Amino acid sequence: MAETHQAHQHSYIANNNKDAYLKRLRRIEGQARGLQRMVEEEQYCIDILTQISAMTKALEAVALGLLDEHLAHCVVDAVKAGGEEKQIKLKEASDAIARLVRS
Repeated sequence: MAETHQAHQHSYIANNNKDAYLKRLRRIEGQARGLQRMVEEEQYCIDILTQISAMTKALEAVALGLLDEHLAHCVVDAVKAGGEEKQIKLKEASDAIARLVRS
């Protein structure tokens, strides 16, 4: 189960980006349904792969935006505060970057 952090307001909310992220994720959800339809209709493999690539890029854009906001807000605040929280947030960010690079 994922650990949740609610000690402060998330930067995507503070920067009024929540709606933009939700809009992008709904668009990606529509792309996923379109991919399912393409497979059901047995469309050309290359066309399906092209759409998968577009969906992957869209997800990466959301991930990079969230990571950027996390670094600029959560990590910067933790570094300013120092102590154990600084190390936790830096490790958390490093792990998130590693997961993105592997995917």
